[in-house]
Amino acid sequence: MLKPSTLAMILAGGRVDELGVLTHYRPKSAVPFGGFARVIDFPLTNLMLSGIELIAILSQYRSYSLINHIGTGAAWDMIGRYRGISILPPFKDYESPHWYRGSADAVYQNLDFVRYHDPEEILVLSGDHVYSMDYRKMIRYHNEQDADLTAAFLEVTPGEASRFGVAEIADDSAEGGRLLSYEEKPRHPRGRWASLTVLCFRPAVLYEMLRLNQESDSYEFGRDIIPMMMERKLNVHGYKFDGYWGYTRTVDEYWQTSMDLLGPTPRIDMEKWGLRTNLEHRNIRDCQPAKIGRHGMLDNSMAYNGCVVDGLVRNSILFPGVRVEKGAEVVDSILFFNNRVRSGARLCRVVSDVNTDFGRDCRVGVPGVDTPGNVTVIGWNNRVPDSMVIGSGCTVYPQLDPDRWPRNHMVDQEVLK
Repeated sequence: MLKPSTLAMILAGGRVDELGVLTHYRPKSAVPFGGFARVIDFPLTNLMLSGIELIAILSQYRSYSLINHIGTGAAWDMIGRYRGISILPPFKDYESPHWYRGSADAVYQNLDFVRYHDPEEILVLSGDHVYSMDYRKMIRYHNEQDADLTAAFLEVTPGEASRFGVAEIADDSAEGGRLLSYEEKPRHPRGRWASLTVLCFRPAVLYEMLRLNQESDSYEFGRDIIPMMMERKLNVHGYKFDGYWGYTRTVDEYWQTSMDLLGPTPRIDMEKWGLRTNLEHRNIRDCQPAKIGRHGMLDNSMAYNGCVVDGLVRNSILFPGVRVEKGAEVVDSILFFNNRVRSGARLCRVVSDVNTDFGRDCRVGVPGVDTPGNVTVIGWNNRVPDSMVIGSGCTVYPQLDPDRWPRNHMVDQEVLK
């Protein structure tokens, strides 16, 4: 067996305020997705199918759920003499008195690990995007161009561009071209190509850029490293990706990306993509098959093993252990592990974290309200009182004491903590 030439480093440790209570106790890469998986399963599966078997995961914020999910790496066939997954948590020592101060600093602090493996290419990936990509094609393009950096981009509309790192790419070929400009979340973008945070570096160049970046007060690949390389006239290329790419940075984006799993021609086909996950995490592999009762109905929905459905479920995704009682309705919603929806309850456009119990005849979310910011999010380990009415776009923090709940109503956009 040949020693791997590519080292992949997954940026997986952070949280984002926009995901609110979904990242209260877990990093964004460990947020459940698709009825049984986690968001980080997508880059891990891409790496497995691309034959890249040496992986480091840079973890910082509340790492336990992520570490527990990764396990030994066996779920992605990452066990062997020259293959494996290493979790690299932050640390302090006599040289570095800081925790990870940004994505670039996280890699810099682990350069001893990187140099030990002596890779020919270093692939830096975000752990919170939903897509299917063969990285070998991008690496082949990178080597053919003798590039110092090749970054993957997706064409977006002008209205979307300001939310991302945006580039202008020369029309050198259908695959990609030299980067003509790059701006991080510009107010008035010049380019139309949005960064996927899939970066392939020449190691020696990356080492030098990270060293120089330590003299700065910002330590991000998009904000700092790529512009520095452009200023120094290094050989930076853009690789054009034309597949599906789902963003999960905000609640609305997470909800929409999840809805892309549904419909007669779903934009995300997890079976076709060959998605792998750790079925031992939360004992998913031991769940009995889903049971649809005499009064149960699933319409354009996904219900994984361990679910029991006696009510109506429409346009929704149910994770293992969800129970929907007779007379209950779940519409346009995503219910994580072990939720219970009791008789008479109505849920619409809701994302509910694990172990939530919706009381009898409660109303959560508002039908027909599909404007941005109107997804209601319920944190884990909650008991929504019987007959409670919760409006659209509300947020309920995890593990609320029963006396913290209002008597019977939460208005639209209200936050309960």
